[in-house]
Amino acid sequence: MNLQYPNGYVFYRNLHYSYPMITHGQGAYIFDKQGKKYLDASGGAAVVNIGHGVKEVAEAIHTQAQKCGYLNGMQFSHHPVEKLAEQISRLLPFDEGKVYFLTSGSEAVEASIKLSRQHWVEKGQITKHLVISRNPSYHGNTLAALSLSAREHYKSIYHLMLSEGPKIPAPYCYRCFWEEEYPTCGLKCAYELEKKILELGKENISAFMTEVIGGASTGASVPPSEYFPIIRNICDKYEILLIADEIMTGAGRTGKWLACHHFDFKPDIIVMGKGLTGGYFPLSASAVKKDIIDVIHRNGNSFLHAQTYSHHPVGCAAGLSTLDYIKKNDLMENCLKMGEGLLTELLSLLSHPHIGDIRGKGLLVGIEFVKEKQEKKPFSRKERYVEHFLSRAMDKGLVLWPNIGHADGMNGDLVLIAPPLIIAQKEIIEIIDKLRGILLEMEKFGIK
Repeated sequence: MNLQYPNGYVFYRNLHYSYPMITHGQGAYIFDKQGKKYLDASGGAAVVNIGHGVKEVAEAIHTQAQKCGYLNGMQFSHHPVEKLAEQISRLLPFDEGKVYFLTSGSEAVEASIKLSRQHWVEKGQITKHLVISRNPSYHGNTLAALSLSAREHYKSIYHLMLSEGPKIPAPYCYRCFWEEEYPTCGLKCAYELEKKILELGKENISAFMTEVIGGASTGASVPPSEYFPIIRNICDKYEILLIADEIMTGAGRTGKWLACHHFDFKPDIIVMGKGLTGGYFPLSASAVKKDIIDVIHRNGNSFLHAQTYSHHPVGCAAGLSTLDYIKKNDLMENCLKMGEGLLTELLSLLSHPHIGDIRGKGLLVGIEFVKEKQEKKPFSRKERYVEHFLSRAMDKGLVLWPNIGHADGMNGDLVLIAPPLIIAQKEIIEIIDKLRGILLEMEKFGIK
């Protein structure tokens, strides 16, 4: 039984897709009503870090819901939020971190840019309001988060509603903005931040928002090791807060608790979500250096932001149980080991004429498709290459996460592979075998 608009009462996002009815999941697999088995090779949207059907997390949610299902975060505290904030603080790349919990990555981004603005106003620097971000990038679907994103197909009809902010080229080496090669490029993409600050005036800039390792927008593109030290120095030099978007990469996805740890990178604010509860409850977080909040506290004020489900007790209980499960089962170690194997196996596909690049870190890997390999020419959007690829993957019981538009804002096709951190070698082999079969079918039916 597949469900499709206008049948039923659900307002589906895709009004032309037939949705399989899923009955349950276990480990790296989900099962539909007809008994079909799907290998969740993208962890949903890079969310399912600990796998499906983990009883410990379900029991933690059940126990907390029986005690107290909801508390107003502006009036009360509770043990789950205090304990989870303490545990996360110990895993941050900076000392004395404070953690604000919300329910989605977009909300955490919104809260972070509002906090950045309030921080500077409280310090008397009232003109600092602009947030610089990167192109390509993706930071969420609420209006301010979407304004920071460079994802044209999401933004096209909303431009009149958006507050478009300044952007600099992302460290997307496969598609360098200047068509240069690393390391002879001299890290122009990093120094572009300083040029943009000087152009706009440091007195007008509140923060720089950046993904650490690219998410869907650049298909797990990993920056050069020198990139973030340069960025950190520039932000310090011009008094700009540095916000790291770890919504997709956090909670062990890249083989470390945060992708920041791969680069010895210390942002001022880190936003997290997705894998924080492994998808068992909607929870996100904004982790902030204490001295940023101290300015507001000394002035006798409070953070001018609140949402109904902030610091949700059931969500925080789910987060605690998820962290315990990751630690108890050494899932970050498994992520590193399986990630190396996955990338090695995937690289064997680079001989295919329409696979331009494969990159990533841990269990976050991107495959970028091209029409012409030598010139890195993308498929025209009219050809809908990634949609055809995804359809065949679903037919074979393989769940992937697609993206489009990264090549030039409109064209470009890629898929993300981000399986649960519990994945085993036999499931890695299954992913590779299914990908090979899909590529053969694409050629057979002339989709090239």
